[in-house]
Amino acid sequence: MNKKQKMMEREFFKEKALNKLATPGKHELVIVLDHLKPDFNVGKIFRSADAFGAKEIHLVGIPYFHPGTAMGSFRHVPAKFFEEFDECYKVLKELEYQIYTFELGEHLNLSKVQFPKRSAIIMGHEEYGISFDKSNYPDIQTIMIQQFGKVQSLNVSVAASVAMYEYVRQVSAGQ
Repeated sequence: MNKKQKMMEREFFKEKALNKLATPGKHELVIVLDHLKPDFNVGKIFRSADAFGAKEIHLVGIPYFHPGTAMGSFRHVPAKFFEEFDECYKVLKELEYQIYTFELGEHLNLSKVQFPKRSAIIMGHEEYGISFDKSNYPDIQTIMIQQFGKVQSLNVSVAASVAMYEYVRQVSAGQ
């Protein structure tokens, strides 16, 4: 582990102790971060989760991350840590969550999804996608964000923010 990683890990464990005091956001939305790189994207997703009132974030295969980019939001959004996706999946299903994941290709467009109040959205690794074989979880719905550019790719923290906004827009409209 290099010096930068050691510093990030020390800062993370200091902030993780404060995360135990975090209270769930006002919405029944759970964001699942599946093996994301522990650099700046995880913290940015905590910022958006705080802004949009997500209930909590589940981190799968992410033992630590750089909390500085969360701008204090790691103290406000409860975090649950899992070694493998299956553990996280079982918790969400026990709580009756509908689970979604993002993938490129011909899938249900985010704007066409009707999110139930208890929704969980999985964000996969920036390069490799989700860590699990989706065929083992046939109830997980695959969605995509319609794009019109040539690259057809959004930063994972941007995609998570777009998804959280759409969830909140729909749930708030139904209240």
